[in-house]
Amino acid sequence: MRLLLDTHVYLWFLAASDRLPPLEYERIQEAEDVFVSAASVWEAAIKVRVGKLDVDLAELVRGITRSGFLELPVTAAHAAGVACLPSIHADPFDRLLVAQALEGPLELVTADAVLAGYSDLVHVVS
Repeated sequence: MRLLLDTHVYLWFLAASDRLPPLEYERIQEAEDVFVSAASVWEAAIKVRVGKLDVDLAELVRGITRSGFLELPVTAAHAAGVACLPSIHADPFDRLLVAQALEGPLELVTADAVLAGYSDLVHVVS
């Protein structure tokens, strides 16, 4: 199983937050490959800058390899893939993550149930 973590799921994983159910935490740990998109770090950086998120960005970046995860760069194909998506969700970062998951293919792990409307590759944690 190859996973792509949505930004908030990655943050919850790093913080060992109880917002990430134990079964989901275990599922992530047992996955063959787990990816964190550069888009998630970019989204976090913007939220830090505007005061909506309090996280050490350097630690966020280091957390990718410390967790045994893989960094997923944003490619031109990913960016172009956003144009093919229906207008189910307005958030550009979420749309980019969906495009990356479809290109992979990767299973996108998220708590945003709206994203499930894009594909069976979207796994909503509950």
